[in-house]
Amino acid sequence: MSEPALRLDKWLWYARFFKTRSLATQLCNSSRLRADGTVVSKAHQKVRPGDILTFPQGRRIRVVKVLALATRRGPAAEARLLYQDLDDPDVPNGPTSCAPRPTGMGRPTKRERRSLDRLREVT
Repeated sequence: MSEPALRLDKWLWYARFFKTRSLATQLCNSSRLRADGTVVSKAHQKVRPGDILTFPQGRRIRVVKVLALATRRGPAAEARLLYQDLDDPDVPNGPTSCAPRPTGMGRPTKRERRSLDRLREVT
């Protein structure tokens, strides 16, 4: 008998990475998700405990290890038990700026705007 498995889009929704299951399905169908290093192009691919998933979420690249399968979409505390976050905490993985601007400093200078544009192009 094979070990238990769950559809990838369902697991992403159960683990609360996406607000709706259709958003999780869109990500799976976009071929921007990797399961154990192989590109996933279908939402019906099975996920099992021990699999490593890499996918973009907003401006972040998430790397998670599947620890358990769920039977329902429960509260956030329950969803956190389904995976282990493998992101490196030392590397900033979100929106950053070169230098924080105090509130009320006006518009950014040309130099600051270009550096912000370079940061946004990385995504």
